[in-house]
Amino acid sequence: MNSRAIGPILLRLVILVLAQGLILKSISMDLGGYRHFHIILYPILIITMPFGTSRPLQLFLAFILGLLVDIFYESPGIHASAAVFTAYVRPLVLNWFEPREGYNMNHVPTREQYGLNWYLRYAGTLMFLHLFFYYSVDAFTFYYIVDIFLRTLSSFVISMGFVIMVSFIFKTKPY
Repeated sequence: MNSRAIGPILLRLVILVLAQGLILKSISMDLGGYRHFHIILYPILIITMPFGTSRPLQLFLAFILGLLVDIFYESPGIHASAAVFTAYVRPLVLNWFEPREGYNMNHVPTREQYGLNWYLRYAGTLMFLHLFFYYSVDAFTFYYIVDIFLRTLSSFVISMGFVIMVSFIFKTKPY
């Protein structure tokens, strides 16, 4: 990754943290005092990091992203651990969905570069893993595995809707 890419990544980090903490935090659906879903959008920063981003930088930026979101949510490290987990498994998911011609290290994994089908599979896998990890750490036990899956699935559907909207509204250019 070249040095020109770090500025836009940091700008997106600030925008996503503010959007998550000030707007999306207050949107949730309560049924009988039970929160069934949350709109989680901040992992899109991890999803759309350039291919050439070094792994330590990915993990560091994910940690900072999660830590800043934790400040808004007053949750000690839950978002930070989920964001670092997502950044950690990102290369594995990218290898799983790698096209035959491979990736251009100057590109960003977006809908424009690789098509909607590829992007939905890639972003959907990372979002599902992120949400499952997040709710698992939040519950801190697999005794509530059904509750974890219900929260993961309901949040996944609404969050992926927002991820798709963002992918159509904001264009990310190769660095």
